Amino acid sequence: MAEAQATPAAAEAGETVKKAAKEVDLPGRIHTWPYLVRLELLVSIAVMIVMTVWSIVLNAPTEEPANPNRTPNPSKAPWYFLGLQEMLVYFDPWMAGVVLPALIIVGLMVIPYIDINPRGSGYYTIKERKFALTVFLFGFLVLWIALIILGTFFRGPGWYLFMPWQYWDPHKTVALTNVDLPYQLGARTKGATFIVGMVAVFGFYPGLAILGQLLFRKRDWFKQLGVVRYHIVAFLFIIMMSLPAKIILRLAFNTKYIWTTRYINF
Repeated sequence: MAEAQATPAAAEAGETVKKAAKEVDLPGRIHTWPYLVRLELLVSIAVMIVMTVWSIVLNAPTEEPANPNRTPNPSKAPWYFLGLQEMLVYFDPWMAGVVLPALIIVGLMVIPYIDINPRGSGYYTIKERKFALTVFLFGFLVLWIALIILGTFFRGPGWYLFMPWQYWDPHKTVALTNVDLPYQLGARTKGATFIVGMVAVFGFYPGLAILGQLLFRKRDWFKQLGVVRYHIVAFLFIIMMSLPAKIILRLAFNTKYIWTTRYINF
């Protein structure tokens, strides 16, 4: 009798093991050794060859010691800091130099706690992690790398924008007509500009986050994520999107700040 009762349980356990084995051996999955390790070795060798040839061919002499009587125009930071220097064009120094870089670090730290998708752990996949990969690539390539390229090749004397084929004229002058968004919207008094700017900032966040909660609250991924984690993700995502939004406003509409206060400008 005991044998008869144990048989179904053993059979069920065996089916579970077989099912797990089939999931592990799904088509398209390969072992890390030797396939991935061999590919990474070949890629690293190719990168080393390219960097070696580039360092030999590219003329990058050491510049003369700093001379206080001869200030370079423009005065640029090292290339890895040009993204931050470019952000200073669009944001208040406190925002561009402290708040946004700190949020980048905090955002990377909280990823393990807000990522509810277990797929992709132990193997590489694009189809199953579209949102995560899209956000990361947009933030790294479009925002960070693009700002470095912009500051390196398109910013000339006076930190004016120059096309690569244009001569970097140190005497070029451009009429600066940048004004705050409330002024562009017709606000002229101090109280009106404060209210309009505050409404614009709080409409962007948390306004968009709350709107997203109302629209997506019935979705399965929202239920799995939960309200707290959703707002953390929404906050980080909206703050990241504030950078391209501010760049577009500055370059297309000459908008300087959205909301000006006594202590900090947004």
